[in-house]
Formats: sequence, structure tokens, C-alpha cells
Amino acid sequence: MTIINLTTKIKAPQKKVFDASRNIDIHQQSTSKTNEKAIAGVTSGLINLNETVTFRGKHFGFYLTHKSRITAMNFNDYFVDEMESGKFKYFKHEHFFEEQNGVTIMKDKLQYETPFGILGELFDILFLEKHLINFLLERNKTLKEVSEKRDLK
Repeated sequence: MTIINLTTKIKAPQKKVFDASRNIDIHQQSTSKTNEKAIAGVTSGLINLNETVTFRGKHFGFYLTHKSRITAMNFNDYFVDEMESGKFKYFKHEHFFEEQNGVTIMKDKLQYETPFGILGELFDILFLEKHLINFLLERNKTLKEVSEKRDLK
């Protein structure tokens, strides 16, 4: 099993960052490089506990689908999405949020396992882990930009 831990500091209220991170439209905006689109389940707006979303995107030259369900949620502090169907043997993404002095500290913990035994492990070491880190970094960059924008009134 591979575990990726990332921390992103965002100068915005915790609730705003929490909502942005579960917003399907913002997720699609952040994944323009892989042309990811929500094709089933919640396809726009905020996703909530026990709801699903299925994304279709181009990774490593192939269009892949990935269906996740929100399996846990503690408003503004924590939520988990877990794969229900897709190419991984196991996939769990935990999202943590904590506000300190007007800065939200967002932590990602992504745990996954590849299929295909040793070949899957080799693919992970050579390509997949770096791809997923970059995918999350791009997502978090977009979340930071969107969350730090001042709302026009």
C-alpha cells in the first residue's frame, strides 16, 4: 500500500476551504490537464455524506472512470472519499481541515493499492505515485486560488 501525505496552507476560513474541496465544479476546474469530467452521481456543486461521483479522465493516455463515495464527513473538519469502482485495488482519500490564525491547514492522506501484483507495484514506483502527487498538488493549488479570492458583494 502507498500512502501520500500533503499539507496546504490557505488564507481563507475553514468552512470556505472545506466546501471548495468537496465542490465537483472546482474539482473539474483543477483537473483540466486530465480532462476530468463528472459523468454520474453528483455532477455539480457540493457532494455530501453517502453520495457518489463518477469521474472520467485521461491518465497515461487512457480514458479511465473512477467512482467514489463520501463515506465519512464531519462538517468543516474532515471527510473521506473511497473508491467504489475503478482501476485501483484500494483507494481511500482523507481530507483534514484546521484553522489557525485565519489560515486553514488542509491535509490530504491518500492511501491506495494497485492491482496486478509486482507489475502494479513497479508501475506505482516508476509512474503512478508521482502522477498522483502532481494531481493532488494541482488540485490543491486550484483550491488555494479559489478559496483565497475575496467574495464580491
